[in-house]
Amino acid sequence: MVLSTRITQLLGIEHPIIQGGMHHVGYASLAAAVSEAGGLGTITALTQKSPEDLRAEIRKCRFLTSKPFAVNLTLLPALMPPDYDSYVEVVIEEGVKIVETAGRNPGKYIKKFKSAGLIVIHKCVAMKHALTAERLGADVISVDGFECAGHPGEDDVGNWVLLPKAARVLGIPFVASGGVGDGSQLAAALALGAEGVNMGTRFMATVEAPIQDGIKQALVKGQETDTTLVMRTLKNTERVFKNTPALKVQEIEAKDPGNINSIRHLVSGENYRKSFQDTGDADTSVWSCGVVMGLIDDIPTCKVLIERMIKEAEGIINSRLSGMVSIRSKL
Repeated sequence: MVLSTRITQLLGIEHPIIQGGMHHVGYASLAAAVSEAGGLGTITALTQKSPEDLRAEIRKCRFLTSKPFAVNLTLLPALMPPDYDSYVEVVIEEGVKIVETAGRNPGKYIKKFKSAGLIVIHKCVAMKHALTAERLGADVISVDGFECAGHPGEDDVGNWVLLPKAARVLGIPFVASGGVGDGSQLAAALALGAEGVNMGTRFMATVEAPIQDGIKQALVKGQETDTTLVMRTLKNTERVFKNTPALKVQEIEAKDPGNINSIRHLVSGENYRKSFQDTGDADTSVWSCGVVMGLIDDIPTCKVLIERMIKEAEGIINSRLSGMVSIRSKL
């Protein structure tokens, strides 16, 4: 059996499971593996150092799979913002059909993408932002709950409330993002009105994830209590692995709140890259991961993970839930 939803139909994928954008993880090799397994793989644009590097990565992904894949473009505050316009042009020129936007107001870029015929998935953490994205022309909303890795916003609202709220107020399809790692959560997301799920951290702990094994093992060993929040005083909160550098960031923020220069040496993206790509040492950088660690206990292939999730979700929907419904006698 398969789970057919508005998302699978719109995106042309077999299973309603999306691999979200992730810095220093979302390369062509992982995106292609997810897409080949029936989900939607995603290349992270800004992990590539230049727009031309992104062009090469898109072409590599197309060589590895003929199935749909997406490109993520995250708009975040930066002292030296990247050349977003050039990245956007490369995505359009290379004929990518699906894009995931995230971060700050994507209106300018949604307009460009839609004019070029792309499907736009916008990831956001609050209903006001979701409604804005819908009004701007987004086709799908990825509802990112407080459980997520990376930037959960400043409202601290989890998916148990965000998803049914999205079902009430949105007119376009949405997926559940943040804290998702197994088939029971996929079934729950569908029950709450979502058309599928978006996963990041769970896909980091797969055979094909292009990161060092030490990071994958940290995710397997970690529990749901092994993340923490940094950069709260900057109003740019990030959920990260609870380790020595992250705790040092919190210590500095407590003494010197709101000063990015005092923690820049610790939150550097280059430190992050070295941990993931070179050393595999989970205790030498500030790196993003979600509370879903508590549900990760193995490192399967993307195909095994996706098929396992679908089988579990189908079993819950067809057996456990349907068995709870009975016709009440009128006698």
